[in-house]
Amino acid sequence: MIHLVENALTVDEQLYLRQKVGWKPISRRQSKLSLENCLFNVKAVDDMGNVVGMGRIVGDGAVISYIQDLIVIPEVQKQGVGSMIIERLIQYVESIREKDTTMMLCLMCAKGREKFYINHGFIPRPTDGLGPGMIQYME
Repeated sequence: MIHLVENALTVDEQLYLRQKVGWKPISRRQSKLSLENCLFNVKAVDDMGNVVGMGRIVGDGAVISYIQDLIVIPEVQKQGVGSMIIERLIQYVESIREKDTTMMLCLMCAKGREKFYINHGFIPRPTDGLGPGMIQYME
């Protein structure tokens, strides 16, 4: 059985998960800073104590937040782990949203994963009123 642990993700765990899904490598310092500076993080852990997934919230904590680094290792994908993580991340953002205000929760999704995020209430872009998301890699 998988359970979630909040705000306890380590540098080694983050680097391991990124490597397991083939994401661009980052330095240990980048990982450390990303964990220190995020608003919230959660890791998914199996019965043997192995980390099998993670997610982070970054942003200003008032107007806009982003789901960042939602990762589930291939061995446990399609078993509801990603849904557990994203629902906890959404709950966290809802818990910090000021009463009677609107807060944006955004993300950039990997190609082919759109349906997963739509199933969790996200709107794909572009729309009639929203342009496409964009990225620039600073190397």
